[in-house]
Amino acid sequence: MAIVGGLDVHRRQITFDWLDSESGEVRRGRIPGDRLGFRAWLDQLEQRPADFAVEGCTGWRFVVEELERAGMGAHLAEPADTQALRGPKRHAKTDGIDARHLRDLLRAGTLPESWIPPTHIQEMRARVRLYKELIELRTAWVQRIHAVRYHQGLPTLSPSAAPGRRRYLDGEEALSPAGRDWVAAALRLLDHVDGELAQLRALFTRFARQQPGCRALSEEYGVGPVTAVAIWAEIGDCRRFSSSREAVRYSGLDITVYSSDAKRARGHLSRQGSPVLRWALFEAAQCGARPSSPDHAYHAAVKERAGSKQAALSVARKLARRAHHRLRSLGDQAMVPVG
Repeated sequence: MAIVGGLDVHRRQITFDWLDSESGEVRRGRIPGDRLGFRAWLDQLEQRPADFAVEGCTGWRFVVEELERAGMGAHLAEPADTQALRGPKRHAKTDGIDARHLRDLLRAGTLPESWIPPTHIQEMRARVRLYKELIELRTAWVQRIHAVRYHQGLPTLSPSAAPGRRRYLDGEEALSPAGRDWVAAALRLLDHVDGELAQLRALFTRFARQQPGCRALSEEYGVGPVTAVAIWAEIGDCRRFSSSREAVRYSGLDITVYSSDAKRARGHLSRQGSPVLRWALFEAAQCGARPSSPDHAYHAAVKERAGSKQAALSVARKLARRAHHRLRSLGDQAMVPVG
């Protein structure tokens, strides 16, 4: 490769540092941090063969897309591993140092690269993450309603589903005028969020019926259309994992244990992975408590020993391994796009 470089992406600017391996020329500078500004800068390179590395943080998508459009090599660096390769801190960290660090790793062939998903998987990932954000938003507003009612002496009500929500206004004579306005406004917001969630669920249901990988995942007990699409989109091409254990590690459900001499701390979830994948696996794993579940006996045994939450996490790890094997057995069909 004639040009090898690193790009440090920020909201307002992109800092670049590239080296022409043939002439030894080095260039550094800053360009606007948007698609059009970056495209204009790439056009100045006049179609010269080049490879650039960029960290997998917010903003990497348009950078990779523009590099591929220009026919250049795009390399997505794993942020944590890239930081670890920096070594002990000897001076202040700057954008220019970050860009040069990426360039040096890419040139030496030691850049810890992440998988770049195809566009259709990126789009579905974005929708799944939107769905989870809306779920969390709905939960937050329900909790706020409970707080307002409790603050004014009314009991907590359930369920939080839409048909029973109007009960939140029961006993409104005990609410102050501001309290009634607060709860009514929150209910209107919840109705709007529910409408958005319903549209996304309908989209996921149609997609899961057509996509081979999602159909295979839906055969697992407890995995529905939403969780099937979430697991499929977040795992991506499982052939990049050498074993199902790596798929569990990617989800952040693996247990980390610190030990030193005779001291050994209790294990905790690493949480070093996709939070959406952890959420989807945990939601599906909670169905293991049902008597009809094939994992019911295993769930009951772990629950008796360690509690219901640990039991669901154990079943979630089993589901992650099974999902890996199901998608891997499909080969290229697991990732095919559908209309």
